[in-house]
Amino acid sequence: MGRTATPLSGCAAIRPRLWSECVAGLTKMVDQPVWEQIGSSFVTHYYQMFDSDRSRLGAIYTDASCLTWEGQQFQGKIDIVKKLTSLPFTKIAHSITAQDHQPTPDCCIMSMVVGQLKADNDPVMGFHQTFILKNVNDSWVCTNDMFRLALHNFG
Repeated sequence: MGRTATPLSGCAAIRPRLWSECVAGLTKMVDQPVWEQIGSSFVTHYYQMFDSDRSRLGAIYTDASCLTWEGQQFQGKIDIVKKLTSLPFTKIAHSITAQDHQPTPDCCIMSMVVGQLKADNDPVMGFHQTFILKNVNDSWVCTNDMFRLALHNFG
């Protein structure tokens, strides 16, 4: 199927001039806004790396990036990767149920992911994860990352 380039619309109307400057040279493909393309590609890439080799995730963070993992906060790619590689499981698989992406007024992309994960022999658990992506030197990096298991403790 061929791709049809069209101007940005929808949420880009938040700050149309600013978003056109942010994504100069990029176009909307088919009926998917550019922030949807970037966010969706990032999510796929992130979970493929997380599930296969968490130590490689440092490439998507910066020294100023922040991670909140189940309420614990970490800053900088070294501390973030140290946390992610120290998680107490050897095998994990994520299944994405839904993802939503929005442009922010400051040229970033906010991505929210809902899904399920299976770690080692543990039962399947739901999770929520939110990312803020920023274009730095023509590469999209994660500046903010928040993760929570979807556990319901009503006791």
